[in-house]
Amino acid sequence: MEAPSLILQDLPITTILLFWNLFVIFFISKWVYSFAVKKGRTEHSACYFGRKVIHFLSGGLSALLLPFYFHEPYLPTILALGLALLTYSTHKLNKLLYWFQDPENYYEVHFCIIWAAIVFFTWFIDSSFWFGVIPLLFMAWGDGITGVVRNLKYGKRIKAWEGTYAMMALDLVIGLKLGIAGIIAAIITAFIERIEFLDDNITVPLTALVILLIAKFYFPWLLAPINIFG
Repeated sequence: MEAPSLILQDLPITTILLFWNLFVIFFISKWVYSFAVKKGRTEHSACYFGRKVIHFLSGGLSALLLPFYFHEPYLPTILALGLALLTYSTHKLNKLLYWFQDPENYYEVHFCIIWAAIVFFTWFIDSSFWFGVIPLLFMAWGDGITGVVRNLKYGKRIKAWEGTYAMMALDLVIGLKLGIAGIIAAIITAFIERIEFLDDNITVPLTALVILLIAKFYFPWLLAPINIFG
């Protein structure tokens, strides 16, 4: 099928996904923030929980749906770039969505842009989407769980080993979809996430993607899925 037909086919699910993402951003994330504050968390800690909810339910879930419901990369890319523009504009207009945005950084904007770029470019390498989805899940769910674990224990953003181990455990399961290469990527990116002065929303998915690309072009047998459930 040609691109216009595929886009029309994906339009209904894209519309649903748009409203879902907005619901997560403006309602679920805000409710989590308010709940955390009521439970005695600092505003900074509560904001971090709000951000990680978006990691899981917006970025991660949206990525996971791609191989099952989408046939082209254009609409998901436009959706992600639209969210990047939304989160960027709130910074520039000084109207931050306080329940998840930090005035000191633009990490959520980076998240949306890297999500869009990986989905778009990897589709031309692997039209099943999985080649892009796995690095994005490392970013959304892997980095998400490390933030939740660290925030629960320390109440702030900190690069502690508890979070690293949690991220590695979750990403190892995710990485099985792309075999030994996925496992290698999961382990390496868990350590890459610990680098303080770099945004892990960029370093984690790009590192994973580079590892998977090396495997695809030089060691394709490393990409054979591993089924641990028989």
